[in-house]
Amino acid sequence: MCLTIFIELKPETYVIMIIYDYINDYIRNTIKENDIILKELEMFAKENHVPIIQPEVAKLLLVTGKLLKPKRILEVGTAIGYSAIILSKVLDKGGKIDTVDRYELMIDRARVNIKRAGLEDTVNIIVGDAVDVLKCLDKKYDMIFLDAAKGQYPEFLPECMRMLNKGGLLFSDNVLYKGMVANDDLVVRRKKTIVKRLRDFLSTICESEELDTSILPVGDGVALSYKK
Repeated sequence: MCLTIFIELKPETYVIMIIYDYINDYIRNTIKENDIILKELEMFAKENHVPIIQPEVAKLLLVTGKLLKPKRILEVGTAIGYSAIILSKVLDKGGKIDTVDRYELMIDRARVNIKRAGLEDTVNIIVGDAVDVLKCLDKKYDMIFLDAAKGQYPEFLPECMRMLNKGGLLFSDNVLYKGMVANDDLVVRRKKTIVKRLRDFLSTICESEELDTSILPVGDGVALSYKK
């Protein structure tokens, strides 16, 4: 069995596993089912092909967040509000979340889901392109969850670094991008630019004097960066 599995389903669809499938299955089977709202969002995402964080990444986000106990969290990439609801569970008492997205249909769905979860006073949705929004934000955060357009991670980084408190955590998802970042043989031609930008992003956060970074082969790849 290969460490990286590449299956072509049709011209626009690829399935990549970046860890052994039996390990992935075992890990997922250890995770308890989420509450009703999150379970419904998982089903909705699956049925409507909406990208949300994978179960093992969600658990890692939950555990690292609880260790940090952040007062303020910034999420870049709201989608249907799934990860914002998870992040709400790690906030210190009275904490707040700002989450940014530009897609109106997703934002409308996220607002409904966040209200259903009783978090409308905790989660603040900011509408707009993250590249522009981040430049305008004048706040400090204890934790930043990066899960938007992967090719824009290098553009997001300077603003994230500006707003992240010392002792804070930058949690970046999908950094191995279906295994392509780690293996040239897997790179799809139309994804070359995204892969290059993700490699640049990883090089920057790994070489930065301000950060201690660990890249984990969890889900589609996660980078945890602690700001010194």
